[in-house]
Amino acid sequence: MNEGLEKRYGLLTAIAMVVGIVIGSGVFFKAEKVLTATGGDLPTGILAWFLGGLVMVICAYNFAIMATKHEKVSGVVDYAEMLVGPKYGYFFAWFMATIYFPSMTSVVAWVSARYFGVLMGWDIVGPQVMTMAGLFLVGTYVVNALAPKLAGKLQVTTTVAKLIPLFLMAIVGTIYGMKNGVLVQNFTSGAVVEVAGNPLFTAVVGTCFAYEGWICATSINAELKDAKKNLPRALTFGSLFVVLVYMVYYIGLAGAVENEVIMAGGETGAKIAFSTVFTQAGGTLLFVFVVISCLGTLNGLMMACTRGFYAMAARNEGPTPQVFGVVDNVTKMPTNSALIGLMFAMIWLAYFYGANLAPELWFGPFCFDSSELPIVTIYAMYIPIFLMQMKKGTDFGFAQRIIAPIFGIIASGFMVLAAIVSLGKAIIFYLILFAVVMVIGIAMKNYGHNKEF
Repeated sequence: MNEGLEKRYGLLTAIAMVVGIVIGSGVFFKAEKVLTATGGDLPTGILAWFLGGLVMVICAYNFAIMATKHEKVSGVVDYAEMLVGPKYGYFFAWFMATIYFPSMTSVVAWVSARYFGVLMGWDIVGPQVMTMAGLFLVGTYVVNALAPKLAGKLQVTTTVAKLIPLFLMAIVGTIYGMKNGVLVQNFTSGAVVEVAGNPLFTAVVGTCFAYEGWICATSINAELKDAKKNLPRALTFGSLFVVLVYMVYYIGLAGAVENEVIMAGGETGAKIAFSTVFTQAGGTLLFVFVVISCLGTLNGLMMACTRGFYAMAARNEGPTPQVFGVVDNVTKMPTNSALIGLMFAMIWLAYFYGANLAPELWFGPFCFDSSELPIVTIYAMYIPIFLMQMKKGTDFGFAQRIIAPIFGIIASGFMVLAAIVSLGKAIIFYLILFAVVMVIGIAMKNYGHNKEF
């Protein structure tokens, strides 16, 4: 194998990955879903955002504890390998490389194109938006594969840019709503439409996409300066900051327009809110920052996606590690790993369209929302790690070894329960697909290995 990855990123980039990946597409994309899931009941929606954020903070804190002791390649895979065992570590790495990273990346590429399409007046399921989604995927791949330092700088820049519309809506929207009475009306009106099932659980599952992505920051731990100190700081500060931003933004949004307007607006709901508060021109300008925000999230996810197969190859596992473990001498990037990461993201983009957007869905009962179920799966996969943290974390104090993992197990279990209650039979067909991919991964564990590698 070529020499390892370069220590090129500092604390600021790590924090920007946590904040920048999490804050972005989801807060705009899922705000309308949370309102719809709760029937427009604002207090229930805020509770859903709080519970989703609490789950993220608890899990991020546990991984921050682990990050103080373990440092190898691809953070979360390190923890799975060190605490549960090499076989589970490989299982986790394969899932991240083939399902989690590319499915999340593909969805965010579409969401970025979706809001760009709103600005341009395009149909969000039309050919223009899908073409832009593909172009966004390729563009972020090129930046990450050929200029990784530039990708890191872009992550910091877009993180700052994306906070502008969120804080402006949080502050101005709240003041605007208090003056005209919209905020009080939205808080006190209760549900404006009846909803089936459990609205709180459905809304919490919706928030899981908006809060997800923080774990991707662990994928650059091998390239992070003083990772054992900087990664825990980034996870802890970043996750707490995200919850604060989401809560105040959601309240500000409720002050802009009535809940039923956001619900009826669909993909244009956020733009209607911004235009109402900041005038048509100001709303359009701020919505440009929304698109930049989504692209920043996409860039951060692509940073993780391009390193998925390298995480296996660095351990001499997975298919042909002598190919995917190659690090380019100039860019210091695992170029082959980056290319197959793009390929998987393209496959998942095609699936997302066929399963969720096509006029006639392509995959029958195997159609599910790839922005949610892979996230619920990863929370289930955290549970064995937290259990072994309790058993093997002898270097930690009682709170870090016992209390924190127990809360991590409860938080992860809550997300799994919420998904089962709200999604029903879709989970069964997703698990079939998941099992097939995992079986292929087991078969490929030693495929094409060179003993001298």
